[in-house]
Amino acid sequence: MTLKELEKQLLALTPAEKTGDARIANTRIPIWSMVNYRLLGANDVRILQDFPHLSAADLANAWAYAEAHPEEIEAAIARNEAD
Repeated sequence: MTLKELEKQLLALTPAEKTGDARIANTRIPIWSMVNYRLLGANDVRILQDFPHLSAADLANAWAYAEAHPEEIEAAIARNEAD
């Protein structure tokens, strides 16, 4: 899936479908948590070792989403650090 295809799908979501934190497809893993893990020093190899059910494509899609929605990701990280 290309970034443009992903963006088209995301823009087509209804407000109800957009509720909650964005997650890696077919998982319960929030994208913000992967971004935060990366900020803490984990690289893609480490993440794939720690989450063997994820693929490199899953991470690529997560990074593309995070890059396209930085305010959403930053807010989710801040919200979860406050808890």
